[in-house]
Amino acid sequence: MSNNDIFELDSLCEADALEGDTVLGMIDEDVVYPEEFLPTYHIIKEGATVKKALLAEFNDKPDSLFFNDGVRRIDFILAYEDEDKKDFEKRHTFQRRKRRREYFEASLMKMGMELEAIKSVVDENLLFVKVHMPWDVLCTYAEVLHIKLPIQPNDLSSRPSPWRFFSCITKHFYPNEALITKETEFFTAPFEKDRLDYFYVRDRDVFFTSSMRSRMAYYILSRAPYEIRGNSKKFGITKLLDGGVYKAAYPLHDSRFNVKSQEESCPNERFLLYEEWAHPKSFYKMQPLNLIRKYYGEKIGIYFAWLGFYTIMLALAAVVGLGCFIYGYRTRDTSTWSIEVCDPDIGGNIVMCPQCDKECKYWRLNSTCEASKKLCIFDNFGTLVFAVFMSIWVTLFLEFWKRYQAELEYTWDTVEFLEQEEPPRPEYEAKCIYERKNPITGVKETVPYTACGRCLRLSIGIGTVLFWILLILASIVAIIVYRLAAFFAFSAKLRVQDLKELEPLKEYVTPQMATSVTASLINFVVIMILNVLYERVAIWITDFELPRTKTDYENSLTLKMFLFQFVNYYSSCFYIAFAKGKAVGYPGDPVYLLGKYRNEECDPGGCLIELTTQLSIIMGGKAIWNNIQEVLLPWVKNLISRFYTRGRSEKVIPRWEQDYRLQSLPKLGLFYEYLEMVIQFGFVTLFVASFPLAPILALVNNLFEIRVDAWKITTQFRRIVPEKAQDIGAWQPILQGVAILAVATNAMIIAFTSDMIPRLVYYWSFSVYPYGDHLNNTMQGYINSSLSIFNINDFSNHSKPLKTPYNITTCRYRDFRYAPGHPKQYEYTIYYWHVIAAKMAFIIVLEHIVYMTKFILAYVIPDVPYAVKEQIKREKYLTQVVLHETNLKLVTKRRKPIDDGIVKFAEVNLIGEEMDFDD
Repeated sequence: MSNNDIFELDSLCEADALEGDTVLGMIDEDVVYPEEFLPTYHIIKEGATVKKALLAEFNDKPDSLFFNDGVRRIDFILAYEDEDKKDFEKRHTFQRRKRRREYFEASLMKMGMELEAIKSVVDENLLFVKVHMPWDVLCTYAEVLHIKLPIQPNDLSSRPSPWRFFSCITKHFYPNEALITKETEFFTAPFEKDRLDYFYVRDRDVFFTSSMRSRMAYYILSRAPYEIRGNSKKFGITKLLDGGVYKAAYPLHDSRFNVKSQEESCPNERFLLYEEWAHPKSFYKMQPLNLIRKYYGEKIGIYFAWLGFYTIMLALAAVVGLGCFIYGYRTRDTSTWSIEVCDPDIGGNIVMCPQCDKECKYWRLNSTCEASKKLCIFDNFGTLVFAVFMSIWVTLFLEFWKRYQAELEYTWDTVEFLEQEEPPRPEYEAKCIYERKNPITGVKETVPYTACGRCLRLSIGIGTVLFWILLILASIVAIIVYRLAAFFAFSAKLRVQDLKELEPLKEYVTPQMATSVTASLINFVVIMILNVLYERVAIWITDFELPRTKTDYENSLTLKMFLFQFVNYYSSCFYIAFAKGKAVGYPGDPVYLLGKYRNEECDPGGCLIELTTQLSIIMGGKAIWNNIQEVLLPWVKNLISRFYTRGRSEKVIPRWEQDYRLQSLPKLGLFYEYLEMVIQFGFVTLFVASFPLAPILALVNNLFEIRVDAWKITTQFRRIVPEKAQDIGAWQPILQGVAILAVATNAMIIAFTSDMIPRLVYYWSFSVYPYGDHLNNTMQGYINSSLSIFNINDFSNHSKPLKTPYNITTCRYRDFRYAPGHPKQYEYTIYYWHVIAAKMAFIIVLEHIVYMTKFILAYVIPDVPYAVKEQIKREKYLTQVVLHETNLKLVTKRRKPIDDGIVKFAEVNLIGEEMDFDD
């Protein structure tokens, strides 16, 4: 036989292995092989110069998804390098990898898999192992994994769409039905091999979808052993990939993304997804969620369903936010307080006190005219209405998402996807050495740690997370110190009269703005650096805790990462919103941080504009950085890979090798997509009172995000291993927590960060307790009443400015304190306490109203639609009928031999009696 002949490993014991034949592996005396493969390996050993894995020739069909026989479908691909020609110094390492690979492949065939090896057409040292699951193996593992399969077509009439009257218009916003046809709906039930006759099996080749087959194949690959030494058992494809035994393991794409397959039986689902979903020309179309789920699995499908639903809901928030912004923009020149700030006779005559010690100078209030106008865009009564609207919006979003998710759960057969059905992770099973009694089943089982060991692991994990959160807070303190030092430097040097070249920018380049922008940029860089570091720490902690299932693992990692990201991204925003300018004292007795740095003050209009600047930089920078990471880097890597293989046309490279040249999706790729969107959700909801444009920026970003993610996983990455998922997991309670917190943060931003409550108190106080000179409901004189007076002779020697104009005896500062010469000079006025009382009352009233509305909406809107409940009941009924009929047949079969025996026994007795009678 020649080196190109194809043999199955389990048939080699019947073949005559000749010297020089290329067959599967060599026997190693130190490795414990499965007993049924010992004869095979002995025959291989007797074959003398046996070297490599059994190879098949490429059949020149680049789109083929089958073994060389054209019958057996490829369910998974394993790729590795032939290391026999490598350096002699590393020969021991290469031999160990080879032994593990051979044992692993032998274990796969012991578990029923069929393998075929083939060389690369580009790299002679690269080999691919095709993996196929026969029908019996598919049926066995479909039952193990509780995969739900069709039992009969859905006979319940679907509810007509409310948009059916506009179908002539709406059809253009949906995928082309001529390409992506609507599939028949079925009632389904968990598969059972013994009840195969009751399942809707029209064609065995398509009964299990390609995603189901890949999922079952990966389940076996994750549990197949590759080495047993004494009591130590090592298994799982993940560890083999990490150890370099295999270079890659992946399911196949069914075609090229931009060209249809030449195979007649190929469904071309990847091509359809690209044309109707990932292609830029389809950006306005709804997503083909059922096809996404069918091709990539429920976990990917539920992510894109959630992202699409979130984006649609953002459209409403974006419209209202844009209206609020336009209202503020149109009224910025007519607002009374802005006019007074810019008026040369009012703002021009008000001299403000220096905002830092010694080096800072006195300044005129009208120098902040442009900043005051910008502030009016975001700090107006429309913002209050928008903040209340967003609190209601977030409730509607979460409640309607639950309903939509319930529909998807039923449609995608994940209603009964319970945690106890999820198998343990291979990493967990490999560490199980302690025995315990299962508290539920009462059966003895092995676990990887004792109760004390688990407590120790959790304690170490919690301690590490707290340490890193404290590290973030320390970095925020460092940023605050920078802000104080930078403001001091900018105030001393950044003066228009000193720097002639800045004359065109005199109204924009102020010490406050320069400090805010530079601090925001530095803060963004620090955030990105800490993200990279903490990501590795969080994964290490979660691996150390050793969660049982993959769901437990992801939930644990989700909580850690979100806590970190929450503090990392939002802490600077919380500082500006609720800490900056709140404890600054007054010019004669300022408050110092660390006893050295004088605390920052807000602009005369408040810190809201600075919070808006911070949010804009972080949201924009984060979006740009994520797109660079997610799109540009994989594209560049694939471009380089194609450059090195450009010598051969893609037409002669087989499907498995084309996919090998693509990038592999990171192990936690989907996790980072969720994290990115949830952090964005926090920016949209937590601080929306300061930045009404946040929803529209998020909407634009998400419209790109959906298509970019679709393009990325369809064209730049290998096919993802399909996974089952019932919902968005731990992200759901996180979103609910953010929604509840958003009500409090927006109420506090309006009360403490914006200038709205002091204005309202001033506006309505003329008839009760008049502040200032206004005698009716107007805002005239508000600016003058909101600024206190300070005698420059009361400066301490430490804070007294170096230069003082000769014609100034007093200056103004932002606060509500008695003027010098008053019996209570520099103490808070009654106006201050009225404002504080109004702020507290506003927060309490707004929170109670919004929370009450949220709870009413949550109660009124059912989580599961009525039609879905009916279909679930119908499906359960049919499943029970099938089970009853099957059990009835089994009982009938068992009783038949007994009944036959009783009849024969009766006949024998009757014959005996007749014989006795004859006698």
